[in-house]
Amino acid sequence: MDHFLAVYHEAMYWGTIGFIALAFLIILIHWIKFLSIKEFKDKHDYLNEKEIKHLKYASYSLGVAVFMLVNLYAQGIEFDKVWFLVRLFISLALGTMFTYINNLILQYYYPSKLDSRLKKWRYMPRINPKTGNKMRLLSEEEEDVHLDEGMQAEEEAFSVDYDVWIDEETGDTKIEKYAGHLEALQCNNCGFFTMKVVREEIVAEPTNENDGELIKHYECTYCGSIRATQFHIAKLQEDYSHFDPSKVKYDDSKSVRSVKIEIVATDGHKKNYVFQNVDQATKFLEEFDYERVSD
Repeated sequence: MDHFLAVYHEAMYWGTIGFIALAFLIILIHWIKFLSIKEFKDKHDYLNEKEIKHLKYASYSLGVAVFMLVNLYAQGIEFDKVWFLVRLFISLALGTMFTYINNLILQYYYPSKLDSRLKKWRYMPRINPKTGNKMRLLSEEEEDVHLDEGMQAEEEAFSVDYDVWIDEETGDTKIEKYAGHLEALQCNNCGFFTMKVVREEIVAEPTNENDGELIKHYECTYCGSIRATQFHIAKLQEDYSHFDPSKVKYDDSKSVRSVKIEIVATDGHKKNYVFQNVDQATKFLEEFDYERVSD
């Protein structure tokens, strides 16, 4: 049994070092990939898609390292089955707790920090590769002339947000596509993300014993195509869609530089949205549906 403990502790020792090294390696590779990206838009998209995912992988690796490190506690004592199992349980609990807390931070706190970095790369002045001139970001009113009808329809649906950069000396433009504030489905007919819910029909009410059934009717705001999809309603599902934007008053002052809206759900989850003017914020609230933006 002493031989078993010696081998076990040796494995825990090198495993601790290995998983800590793996966590740092994950982060290092992430940053090397990020720094190797040249385009600001590509940097933004990479951070938005990969940053939290890679940090979670590193968190899992560190959680395993914590589990192994705790298993090295009191390694010099003689083998005792009860003590060994208790230490194993405590190690597992601490490793799980460490990972869980890190994931909570990455899920609820870190996104606000990441958002400021995303804005930095999104609004970093673009350079015209042809002339080397600094380009200017057009306002929402100015950019419409450079977007086709389908792109404008996607922005109207808040499913996609387009940034238009222009070289005022040459007239060259650069159009960049970002995810919008609300989710819209891609239309199978025109291909734009403009398929929105226009009507919901409950065909079977949920009960304490059975799920309900809901049919959502979609219509494309660009080409007018329609379709319907059936969904299940969970038993005793709570309705979060009691928000009435018509009861909210706004000061439509031209001096407003930006509007920030914070949505707080009954379960405590928060979502923040920033708009360039009052009209955009008002239209967003009129279109708002919590189910379409919830995780």
